Amino acid sequence: MISAHGPNGPIDHGGQKDGAGLAQAIWIDLLDPTEEEAREVEAATGLRVPSREALSEVESSSRLRRLKDGGLSLSSPMITFDHSDFALKPVGFVLTKDRLITIRFHQLRAYDTVAKRIVEHDGNCAKSVEVFLLLVEELVDGLADTLEEMSADMSSLSTRIFDFDPVGPSRSSKVGKLSPKRRDLALRRLLRSIGWQGKALGKVRASLLGLERIVPFVKDSCEDTLGAEQSPRFDTLSRDIASLDEFETRQSETLQFLLDAALGLINIEQNNAFRILTVVSVVGIPPTLVASMYGMNFKHMPELEWAYGYPYGLALIAISAILPIVIFRIKGWV
Repeated sequence: MISAHGPNGPIDHGGQKDGAGLAQAIWIDLLDPTEEEAREVEAATGLRVPSREALSEVESSSRLRRLKDGGLSLSSPMITFDHSDFALKPVGFVLTKDRLITIRFHQLRAYDTVAKRIVEHDGNCAKSVEVFLLLVEELVDGLADTLEEMSADMSSLSTRIFDFDPVGPSRSSKVGKLSPKRRDLALRRLLRSIGWQGKALGKVRASLLGLERIVPFVKDSCEDTLGAEQSPRFDTLSRDIASLDEFETRQSETLQFLLDAALGLINIEQNNAFRILTVVSVVGIPPTLVASMYGMNFKHMPELEWAYGYPYGLALIAISAILPIVIFRIKGWV
């Protein structure tokens, strides 16, 4: 889909021949473009529209390129901002002195916001660099909001982990009263939540890294044409991205701490299971020893002729089983 925007808002290019509407646009936005749409934009602007494969390349020389006519070709991975599935998809920018072409393959609220700001004349949108600045600012704001939401989710996850009591009632839930199978499922959910947070943080970091490379590259390349207000905005963007990158690093460290805590809970659960098996085996050994001793087929055994031999044997077995349990209870092992 092609969207064309001029200084005053959207441009209807569908009814104009030879791409006259596109040629007048300052900003052309391509959303998951077909080959025909890409060729239409190329014919109207004389600029090559990079393919999805080209935008997905990871080396810096492919993501940050100067064109022969003095323009810039830029690309970066960007999260989908869909909390059900934080996928990474490429976004591209072809920036010249007079025009900005954006290529994306998923809906992004930042682009809709900038289009609305152009209609409302919120900012000087008569220059392509200004539109580019607005887009990057909105993308950075979106990433900041995402990190804040993930921080809140991580705080809730921390409460779930450290409020989890495998042997007694929990302060805010009845997890501790659940059966071992239910507790096992609860721990599995905690691990899945931590894994999802880690995957999402990694993709946010990739998006920040892409923008972190693009902003200074555009500033250095367009330094001669930037206005008095635009150059400081590039510096502000760089500082914002750096602060978000640092915030993401702290979140990753917190997530690693939560992962260690969750694994510690799992180890405690496993140790409890092994402790129960150990106690059962220790409790069962003395009665087995007594029963095996009196089960030997020797002819001359004093207790065989004793009237109370059988009750004596049963009592000895019971005492040998109960005594270890009492000792373990006193020591607090069970």
